[in-house]
Amino acid sequence: MKKIILLIVVFVAACFLAYKLLSDKPVHVEAPKDQALRISKNSPAFNNAFDSLLAQYFGVRDALVDADTLKADQAAYNLGAKADSLPIRLLKGDSGIILTAKSVAAAVSGDAKGFSSEGGLEGRRKSLNVLTDDMYNLIRAIHYDEAKIYQISCPMAFKDSTAGTWLSQSTQIVNPYLGRKDASMLVCGQVIDSFSGK
Repeated sequence: MKKIILLIVVFVAACFLAYKLLSDKPVHVEAPKDQALRISKNSPAFNNAFDSLLAQYFGVRDALVDADTLKADQAAYNLGAKADSLPIRLLKGDSGIILTAKSVAAAVSGDAKGFSSEGGLEGRRKSLNVLTDDMYNLIRAIHYDEAKIYQISCPMAFKDSTAGTWLSQSTQIVNPYLGRKDASMLVCGQVIDSFSGK
């Protein structure tokens, strides 16, 4: 009987020892892998110039939110000048992209220069719609990737049931077509497209 008890104790000790040896494996926690640095498709000089162009576009848009035609005219003039001086030669891309970018930048310049000749606030808001289309096409042509840009649309922007679109750096709706005159309509619109950035 003593042999059986001793055998059971040895067996239990062996099982316990085997369990400890097999279950005490060190837990290996894998460290998160470093993310690759994001490199823009375009040169820093081009991106800086394009950021300045966007800032002038946003100036036009913001002035129209406040129904300030004087500020809108000044920002549109600056937008035209920035479009004329956009260093397309620094753009990284094939000749088709470069030609498209030159053409669209020229359209931005022309429409911006004609902005102040539009009659009254309503005419300038219609001109913003054209400028927005130009800027949207330019962003797409150059594959802008420095900031997230949203395209927003309001189906009630004009009385003739024409939708108005604008660009924004956020998803917050601040409608430049209906402006601050009617607080309930200031937030009319929805995001319809976006461009990935940082």
